[in-house]
Amino acid sequence: MKSELITNRFGVITGMILAAAFFRLIPHPPNFAPIAAMALFGGAYFSRKWAAFVVPLTAMFITDLFLGYHVTLWAVYLSFVFIVVIGMTMIKQKKIGNIFFASVISSVLFFVVTNFGFWLSDTYYDMTGAGLVACYTAAIPFFHQTLLSDLFFAAVLFGAYEILKAKFPILAQVKS
Repeated sequence: MKSELITNRFGVITGMILAAAFFRLIPHPPNFAPIAAMALFGGAYFSRKWAAFVVPLTAMFITDLFLGYHVTLWAVYLSFVFIVVIGMTMIKQKKIGNIFFASVISSVLFFVVTNFGFWLSDTYYDMTGAGLVACYTAAIPFFHQTLLSDLFFAAVLFGAYEILKAKFPILAQVKS
């Protein structure tokens, strides 16, 4: 019975992450995607550390097969791994304040890591301090979409799972 409970919870969390990843494949506003929310959610709800990393990363990889690859994909995945760790450490208690704060920190971390990766991997900006500043400055107008999407998708994922737990108490009985 215990393994069935674990399997149900694991399946629901995995399914929610895959559903969120699918959103990346449909038309959406620029920088409005569930990337950080998937990582936070996986980090917060999977008790098996391997699953917290593997499931969201696999969902990202599957959608990237359709979206294509780019020179800074390594920075996206690196930031994604850091955000899973944020989900594991900052959201031990599923409180709105914890989720909100972790989402904001994740948005900032994603901004810093991916734009640094762009500066480092592309020849668009000079490899100088001034080039790095120019890179970050040029990215500022896009940050609000990232922040809004992280807050929105975190609210959807965490909220939906808490509603499911209330409706199906079996999901709250054991950790996945």
